[in-house]
Amino acid sequence: MQRVRVIGAGRAGGSVLRALVDVGWDPAGVLRRGDPVADAAAGVDMLVIATPDPVIAEVAAAIRPEADTVVVHLAGSLGLDVLDPHPRRAALHPLVAMPSPQLGAARLRGGAWFAVAGDPLVIRVVEQLGGRWFEVDDEHRTAYHAAAAIASNHLVALLGQVQRVAAPAGVPFDAYLDLARATVENVAELGPAAALTGPAARGDWETIERHLAALPADEREAYRAMVRAARRLLEEG
Repeated sequence: MQRVRVIGAGRAGGSVLRALVDVGWDPAGVLRRGDPVADAAAGVDMLVIATPDPVIAEVAAAIRPEADTVVVHLAGSLGLDVLDPHPRRAALHPLVAMPSPQLGAARLRGGAWFAVAGDPLVIRVVEQLGGRWFEVDDEHRTAYHAAAAIASNHLVALLGQVQRVAAPAGVPFDAYLDLARATVENVAELGPAAALTGPAARGDWETIERHLAALPADEREAYRAMVRAARRLLEEG
């Protein structure tokens, strides 16, 4: 049985550990902030560093290298260089939201996508979890992670704007969520450019100006930015 140890007791570390245990890995424990880490790579097949991104390099440097242990980080925007001086290094970034260890573990075992790099052990890990993977080299990891933030975090922020703008009209937020779900399905089937509808797609500037006039002043900048993005999509599509 393969053994895994995790450094970092947060949502990501907890999710990964639970998911790995569910598919047969032997847990060698979790190290928390303040715990000594010098021997963390000893006696395990894989050591997962699940700390905040800014301290990954510092934590990795404090760990005594082991020739047979794969040291893995979960950061989407960082390359393998932050895991120096370990001989077997890898990156494993789950392209899913992990709001809690319980829900995160279920999502990791639900056919999730993973960005991988480095030691091939992480590909076997993804396959054990029933997931799908793609490789991202160090040069492109920051751009990859920016796209992930746009797809997830920015989408949440945009729906937050929907909720704020719709509230005075008394329209249920669930109605807009259904619209958003159908729109994502359209994008999946047709691609972004072909799925675009609405006044920006039609070039209906009169309606857009009425929208802007109806919006609170602090909501207009985001609306204008999305109109520009929609027009760019049409021009490039």
